[in-house]
Amino acid sequence: MSTEARNVVLVHGGFVDGSGWKGVYDLLTADGYTVTVVQNPTLSLDGDVAATKLILDAQDGPTVLVGHSYGGAVISEAGNHEKVSALVYIAAFAPDKDESVNTLIADPPPGAPVPPILPPRDGFLFLDREKFAASFAADLPADEERFLADSQVPWGVDALGGTVTRPAWRAKPSFYLVATDDHMIPPPAQRAMADRAGATVNETSASHAVYVSKPAEVAALVRKAASPGTRA
Repeated sequence: MSTEARNVVLVHGGFVDGSGWKGVYDLLTADGYTVTVVQNPTLSLDGDVAATKLILDAQDGPTVLVGHSYGGAVISEAGNHEKVSALVYIAAFAPDKDESVNTLIADPPPGAPVPPILPPRDGFLFLDREKFAASFAADLPADEERFLADSQVPWGVDALGGTVTRPAWRAKPSFYLVATDDHMIPPPAQRAMADRAGATVNETSASHAVYVSKPAEVAALVRKAASPGTRA
C-alpha cells in the first residue's frame, strides 16, 4: 500500500480506558490525522476485536492501528482488517497464532517484576491500588498515578485467555515502542516479541504508562508507520 495513512485508531489495554490516549490524540490531530479511540469492553478478546473492527469499518482509507499493552493482542487480530496499513505496538503484547496474554505471561524470566494483579473477583481482575503506581505508572505525576489507580476498569479473565487466530503482524508492517522501565511487561519480553514480528523498534525510558507519559514519542512512531516509505 503506497498511500500515506491519514487515519489512526488507538486501542487501550487492560485496567484502563481510552482517555489515556489524550496526549497522543492531541499531537496527531494537530498534524492533520483523523484519530479515533476505541473503548474496549475488555470482557473478551473477541469482543474487543469486534469493537475495534467497528471503528475500522468507519475509516475512509489506509489506517494505522495502535495498541498499548493488552491492546496489542487486540490489534494483532483486528489488524487483518483491509483498511489497516500498519500496526504499532506500544509496550504491548504481540501474540502469535494460538497465543494469548495468558500464554505470554505464563513463564516470566527469573527476576522479572510480577504485576500486582489481585485474585479474580467474579471473573474480573484488578491491580492492587497501593502498588499500581510503581508497577504501571511510575513516571507520572502522583495525582495522575492515583487517578489511574482509582479509575481502574475491571479486566475480564476471558480477555486474557482469548487466543489470536491470525496474527496481522505476519502480513503487515509493524512498529514497536519498548518502554525500558516497564514493570508490567518486562522489556526483554517486549524486545523478543518485537523481534519475532520483524518490527521497526524504538526504545524510550518510560513506565508501562508510556502512552500517557511520552505522547510525543508515541506520536512520532505512529507518524513513521503512516509514511509509505517506512511501510514498504
